Amino acid sequence: MSVPIQHPPEPTIATPTVLGGNDRPLTLDSTLKDLPLYSCPVEIQILGRDLAQVFENNPDLPGVTLLDRGNWVGMLSRGRFLEYLLRPHGGKLFLNKSLKVLYSYARTTCLTFPSKTPILIAAQQMLRRSQILGNEPIVVQLEDDTYSLLEAHQLNSAYWQIRGIETQVWNERMQVQMIRSDKMASLGRLVDGVAHEILDPVSFIWGNLSHLSGYVKDVYSLLEAYEKVLPTPPPHIVALREEIEIDYLREDIPKTLESIRTGADRLSKLASSLQNFCHIDEVYPTPANLHDCLDGVLLLLKSRLKNELTIVKRYGHLPPVPCFIGQMTQVFLNLLSQGIERLLVRAVAETWQTESLNIYGKTLTPVDSCITVTTETCSLDGSGTRWISIRIGNNAAPLSIEEQQQLQASFLDPHLMGTETSLVTSYRIITHRHKGILKVRTRANPEDVLEEGINTEFEMLIPLR
Repeated sequence: MSVPIQHPPEPTIATPTVLGGNDRPLTLDSTLKDLPLYSCPVEIQILGRDLAQVFENNPDLPGVTLLDRGNWVGMLSRGRFLEYLLRPHGGKLFLNKSLKVLYSYARTTCLTFPSKTPILIAAQQMLRRSQILGNEPIVVQLEDDTYSLLEAHQLNSAYWQIRGIETQVWNERMQVQMIRSDKMASLGRLVDGVAHEILDPVSFIWGNLSHLSGYVKDVYSLLEAYEKVLPTPPPHIVALREEIEIDYLREDIPKTLESIRTGADRLSKLASSLQNFCHIDEVYPTPANLHDCLDGVLLLLKSRLKNELTIVKRYGHLPPVPCFIGQMTQVFLNLLSQGIERLLVRAVAETWQTESLNIYGKTLTPVDSCITVTTETCSLDGSGTRWISIRIGNNAAPLSIEEQQQLQASFLDPHLMGTETSLVTSYRIITHRHKGILKVRTRANPEDVLEEGINTEFEMLIPLR
């Protein structure tokens, strides 16, 4: 009995399909899966004439992905296929042979991306490749580990469309920023005028306090003189002395005057701090006392400084520093506010944890919140150029490595297409306007060396010129 010989089944060609290419408009976050992707996997054992028939039946198909027993081998584009067929004797050499022979000649370097790759990143890498491969399709790896093809001109068209959107968004944000800057300038002039109006009556109070103190002393001297001359006053004067409590008044009036003096001094400093904060910078930097600037910002933030929060000042000797004082005040306010917010978050977390531990009879020792401000002059490279170092640190939870990387990425983003945070604004003021350096250190990074009791620290370095 003869057994029929079983031949392996002829390799089949999958029907080409188009994936992606939805009707949603492209955005700055669009990825490759939002573009039309052509899927046509073929086995490398099929004959060249079969692939020619596929291309003839599907004129829009840019190419096919090659498989060897189901495993991905590479990509063969329509252009490369036709290029080799049009060569002398190309039809005889490749049409009646398997694609493996043709692919050994027509193999090219495939530019492959995952389907979640942003269009902007993929297009930038595509533009860097050789001009010989300029029109070759892009290989896109889908989430199910299959491969599809993307036409180069479609990726390029999407890239320039998104760049147009990016430019439009940038222009809109610049307009919003200009409106916001104009509003802030108007508000600054308004606050400056209010602070000036506050300073005028405060100066009257402050100036008259010294005279009032002298008048009170004179009245006391006159009263003592009367008491020496009339050691036994009439009954109605004795009754009046008891009614007005003359002994209490002698003790309380100096305290009252000192209290008024303290309040007037604080109000004067607060109004001066508001004026400095709303200061409109000149075209060129002017020398300024940064210690007074720091003290003024701390005074403005006093309402947010709870009793549990301690400010440690380690001021060194600083000469007048040429800078834009209004912008430096904004930087100090941003960095100090950032530290206060992280400390408040930690305090809330400790309160919640303490309440949770109390249920089980356990206790948690709270850690005192502290912000440290250190200033000094230093030399970075030993060249003799002096720099002003201002370090603002706190003992809140240290920045994680991910947070630090995101922060550094936002600093280095030239277009700032994300939200421009207060830290990004501070970085731009220090590096661009003052030609300085802004460093971030955190205890989560083993390479950073911090003083005891400081978990996160921002250091500003301003050159002395």
